[in-house]
Amino acid sequence: MSLETVAMNEIGKKWGWILAIGILMVILGTIGIGATFALTLTTVTFFGFLILIGGGFQLVDAFRFKGWSLIGKILIALLYVAVGFIMVKNPLLASTTLTLFIAWALIAVGIVRIIMAFQLKGVAGWIWTLISGIAAIVLGIMILNNWPESGLWVIGMFVAIELIFNGWGMIMLALAAKNRRSGDNQL
Repeated sequence: MSLETVAMNEIGKKWGWILAIGILMVILGTIGIGATFALTLTTVTFFGFLILIGGGFQLVDAFRFKGWSLIGKILIALLYVAVGFIMVKNPLLASTTLTLFIAWALIAVGIVRIIMAFQLKGVAGWIWTLISGIAAIVLGIMILNNWPESGLWVIGMFVAIELIFNGWGMIMLALAAKNRRSGDNQL
């Protein structure tokens, strides 16, 4: 049995779930486009609090160890606390810095999606995974070309757009798997 057949059989078994996730991603992305600056600041601040809290727990946990691991754990915990504090205190600086990470992450995700698309080549709907991968790479390059100004809105806008493209890719793949499964059941 080919990799394509195995993949489509698995997707076909869970096509409804994949379709629902795709629809949800399109809805969330559309909401995000309407509130890019606020979404950027909120996301960065929330993420900063998570890192700050995680650093606090790591600091408490560090004292369970003795010797060299105590010092290493304390340093890591303090780094988490410092980064979290900076993100909460200055979300604009943090969003500008995170913009670089997002750009490179989108490029990497796009490459993986393109590879996945070619693995599904020949399956109805595979082109949507390819388009989703290309869109992610284009978005990553756009972020890099407008940096650091893009740090003010890119976290909200481009992630929202990426969610929309990924959602549509999932919707089309789920529908293709459903149609294939329906065709198999009629035989």
